Amino acid sequence: MSAPASEILSVRVWDLPTRLFHWVLVALIALQYATGEYHLLDMRWHYWLGYATLVLLAFRVLWGFAGSQTSRFADFLRGPGAIVHYLQGLYSTNLQRSIGHNALGGWSVLALLLCVAVQAVSGLFASDEINNDGPLVVHVSGKTVKWMTWLHQWNQNLLLAVIGLHVVAVLLYLLLKHENLIMPMLSGSKDMTDARPLHFVGSLRALALFTISAAMVAALIWWAGA
Repeated sequence: MSAPASEILSVRVWDLPTRLFHWVLVALIALQYATGEYHLLDMRWHYWLGYATLVLLAFRVLWGFAGSQTSRFADFLRGPGAIVHYLQGLYSTNLQRSIGHNALGGWSVLALLLCVAVQAVSGLFASDEINNDGPLVVHVSGKTVKWMTWLHQWNQNLLLAVIGLHVVAVLLYLLLKHENLIMPMLSGSKDMTDARPLHFVGSLRALALFTISAAMVAALIWWAGA
């Protein structure tokens, strides 16, 4: 039996693997930026943190197809019509809470993942031409290294901008819509007046996919001779 429309329910929306991915990625990006720009740690850490980021990204792609419902790309990547409907709803006095990512937020998540992927992959081929070379520099031409180094530096600014927009959007939701998007990503639950049944996948599958992701990145590092 469904609950009355006025009753507020605490609905589970995010599984533990998705939440761990989110916050570990935040920590990795912050540490890599601090290491690359302010030399917080030795540059060797910058590379190892980059490898960890690649593992997370590989896991998130697999989880986007085989994970829990709200974490799957098919659940939160919607067409232009859904985006227009969502934007129109922003001006409505009736607050519409999305169970997972909203129509616009889903594409912003994909944009963020793509930016992080470009940064991590380009770093494998980047070089400062002094002491620090990515593990795959020796496997490509000097022209490719220069282009990848430029891409790594340019994409860093784009990534910072995308992260900034993400943070601003979260704050605007909190201030203008009074919807806290941070707490659900911590607790896994969101207060809703209505919600559709959701399907969640067990942690063993997440562990298996993470192991596969780590093995793929480890094989790449071994092949590169890093």
